Amino acid sequence: MRVRSIVGMAFSIAQLVGSLIALWITIYWGVRRARGAFERELVRQSMRKEDARRVSAQYSKLKDDILGTVRNSIR
Repeated sequence: MRVRSIVGMAFSIAQLVGSLIALWITIYWGVRRARGAFERELVRQSMRKEDARRVSAQYSKLKDDILGTVRNSIR
């Protein structure tokens, strides 16, 4: 009986860790794509490339804030 519950807990923890990794990858790639598209659109609208990068850095800051919240909730 104990072995079955330990195996069940291990499986649940592995599933949770897998979900968190998938969440991290999804957020990382989504922000990367959105930031690139936003920068390209700003440059197309005649903004300097350096300024577009500075403005789009807010996407990365927001991503870091979200992931920091997730990390703090896990602890």
